[in-house]
Amino acid sequence: MKRLFILLIIAVTLTNCDFQNSNKTELFKAQQVFKEDERPIGQQDVIELRCEPIDTVRMAIIGLGMRGSGAVYRYNFIEGAKIVALCDVVPENVEKAQNALLDADKPKADVYTDSLGWQAICERDDIDLIYICTHWDLHTPIAVYAMEHGKHVATEVPAALTIDECWQLVNTAEKTQQHCMQLENCNYDFFEMATLNMAQKGLFGEIVHGEGAYIHDLRWLNFMEEGGYWNMWRLRHLEKEDGNTYPTHGFGPICHIMNIHRGDKMDYLVSVSGNQFGMTAYAKEKFGEESDYAKTEYAKGDINTTIVKTNKGKTIMIQHDVTSPRPYSRIHMVSGTKGFAQKWPRKGIALEPNAHSFLSDEEMEKLLVEYEHPITKEVGKKAKEVGGHGGMDFIMDYRLIYCLRNGLPLDQDVYDAAEWSAIIELSQISVKNQGMPVKVPDFTRGAWNKVNTVTYFTK
Repeated sequence: MKRLFILLIIAVTLTNCDFQNSNKTELFKAQQVFKEDERPIGQQDVIELRCEPIDTVRMAIIGLGMRGSGAVYRYNFIEGAKIVALCDVVPENVEKAQNALLDADKPKADVYTDSLGWQAICERDDIDLIYICTHWDLHTPIAVYAMEHGKHVATEVPAALTIDECWQLVNTAEKTQQHCMQLENCNYDFFEMATLNMAQKGLFGEIVHGEGAYIHDLRWLNFMEEGGYWNMWRLRHLEKEDGNTYPTHGFGPICHIMNIHRGDKMDYLVSVSGNQFGMTAYAKEKFGEESDYAKTEYAKGDINTTIVKTNKGKTIMIQHDVTSPRPYSRIHMVSGTKGFAQKWPRKGIALEPNAHSFLSDEEMEKLLVEYEHPITKEVGKKAKEVGGHGGMDFIMDYRLIYCLRNGLPLDQDVYDAAEWSAIIELSQISVKNQGMPVKVPDFTRGAWNKVNTVTYFTK
């Protein structure tokens, strides 16, 4: 019996070793899933890319739903931008956008309602910028086609859904030397801009950790009644995917503060999702237990948490939740060796030597005035008047046109677009493998420390 017991212990130990070795093998495989090919001959990086100035930026807006129609309105207030083409498969959306131009005494735009109208637009020789506001699946195909036809690109978030699409964007931008910017509006919100300025001026010391999120109860949007939105495409993503499916709003501002691919880079991430509860519960309550919505299986867990480790040993936490009844939050938390700032759930700043508690609201407001970013000083008042998520959308559009007109590098480049969007598939892989670490590709192919800080260029 004693011998049998010893043999059992040995068998269990060997089995456990095999399991651990198997896990190590799988971990190694996961970290090597995405091969980083050498840059093709004739291609060069587009770090701080400068292109010829464009006096009047002739642009086409493709996709005229909530985001696209808002852009049409905002561009009526931006000098040097001219909308020459409008495209959407819903004719009513095109008509409304056209009327918005005419109401603002702007020239009538050419209109496209065919499902491949975007290709015809990209093939025109009288357009400088393609502005993409379609559903997610078309962002990369349109962006790549546009750059291949000599157009600069600005695309709504996420810019890509897979690592392969991220590489398509990077390689096409490098090959064509065209701008490809992700329209991450949250980088231009007032508090985010101020904390970027604070960080760059050393107020927080060395930044060692950041947090961002997209916590936004969108159950009403996912289950819109009266026909819903076009093809209910956003709901389809919740049915088939887990992980962080919409990472960039909270992530983008933190990446700029932490100089990702401008002196540091992401090395690997781990990601975990809880189970799905909220969508089914909401569907049962709203439509009944026998409804198709209630019977549908949703792959997307309610809350996803992803943690990134950088080359320099810094960490970033990103969360995603669009199915819980909780207050909106992008967190936006910055932690350094000399101070701390966060926007949600309580806006506050804490600094040495008494960083164990927040500054008073009066002291914080003085700091926010003192460290207001030069760009919001320049255009913030106008941005609040025009609107768009409190003004940050206008600042984003203003900066895009300003940089194109002056031949300056854009505030966000194609590597930002790829890195921030890559979280989608990388987090999915980690979630499927019980939180396994997954390597983050270096989309710059070694150029991540070519410059050492994020710069929003001015003349």
